[in-house]
Amino acid sequence: MSQYLIRKPAGEFNERIALASSKSESNRALIIHALTGFKSNLQNLSTARDTQTMIRLLESEGPTADVLDAGTTMRFLTAYFSVTNQPRIMTGTARMCERPIGLLVEALKELGADIEYLNREGYPPLQIKGFGPQKTDRIKIRGDVSSQYISALLMIAPRLEKGLEIELLGEIGSIPYITMTIRQMEASGVEVTADWPNKTLRVKPQAYRPVTYKIESDWSGASYWYAVVALAQEPGSRIELLGLKQNSLQGDSAIVDIMAQLGVKSTFTEDGVLLEKIAPAQSFRWDFANCPDLTQTVAVVLAGLKMEGELTGIESLKIKETDRVLALQNELKKIGAELLEIEPNHKYKVTNFSDSAGDPAAGVPAAGDPAATAPVIETYDDHRMAMAFAPVAMLRDVIIKEPGVVAKSYPSYWEDLGKITEIN
Repeated sequence: MSQYLIRKPAGEFNERIALASSKSESNRALIIHALTGFKSNLQNLSTARDTQTMIRLLESEGPTADVLDAGTTMRFLTAYFSVTNQPRIMTGTARMCERPIGLLVEALKELGADIEYLNREGYPPLQIKGFGPQKTDRIKIRGDVSSQYISALLMIAPRLEKGLEIELLGEIGSIPYITMTIRQMEASGVEVTADWPNKTLRVKPQAYRPVTYKIESDWSGASYWYAVVALAQEPGSRIELLGLKQNSLQGDSAIVDIMAQLGVKSTFTEDGVLLEKIAPAQSFRWDFANCPDLTQTVAVVLAGLKMEGELTGIESLKIKETDRVLALQNELKKIGAELLEIEPNHKYKVTNFSDSAGDPAAGVPAAGDPAATAPVIETYDDHRMAMAFAPVAMLRDVIIKEPGVVAKSYPSYWEDLGKITEIN
């Protein structure tokens, strides 16, 4: 189906949602599992398309690895196939071939990998030819572009005959994702020395130990349910999200503190976390450098609450599945808000709220027939655009274009959302 019409709920709701498993944890666990010789026991792996693509390609011996639109899979497998000396052509969708990978490839080449760009310098598709003698045990790489480059290098480091020291240059973004990688490596018996004050990570040559590892539910997926509760019109509405841990490895667990300011109380239970509506704060500021995937969710909630908010640390969104900053700027206008850049490439503000009811050009519902002019949200082949804007339905009917994009990270999202509202 090319679009879904999501109806505003008729009343309050009280549901328990079994969240999808973490794609971030699953993809790291799969690389570590492969580096044990596929001897670990992984439980509760994500059903997300990105993770299923990772599984398929790890099991394949074909000459081409097509990652589709899975950025993490592209980066992790480029490092894995290189260090394990498995020649592959790494490719993906047209958008994937527009996403830079040069920093990672050049670091791998510096270590001893033989990799060739097949089209544009610094971008897929790539030809991995093999891995020769290790040339160096020290590399430098920018810390502010993608933590996935750093995680990819960390996970292969124990296999290098000389080990590896990584010096991170400049600001370091998404530190929780790097920490997640380190914790998962440690769970499989590998020691990593993280000297954060000196921006240095060290891994000696050593072997991964096969283990039983259970994947946690996905905090990124949880964020959309926080948005649902934040925008709910009935104060008694509540949702319990199952399978989440209070002391999580996932950086997006920051949504607990973020949404406390936006009107959602979190209470951890034996089974997960209970979300209840409370009064929001008077103002909002947040640096998303360590949790950029939460930006779209929060921007939509701010728009729905008509609450101004300052957002920083979102520069990396421009090289995601789409230019997420531009996509937000386009779509927020349809629900009566704007995302303005108030400091170039640094600070943005959600502001300029309007009640454009009855104006079809603004994409806002007209009185008397809300479905006829419900805002029509374009998703830009981006799963997070679809899921971030769907909670607008707590306020008004909304149409989400190309809803199937959620298969990338949360395949059961629409089925779960259908428990509290009508979807056509």
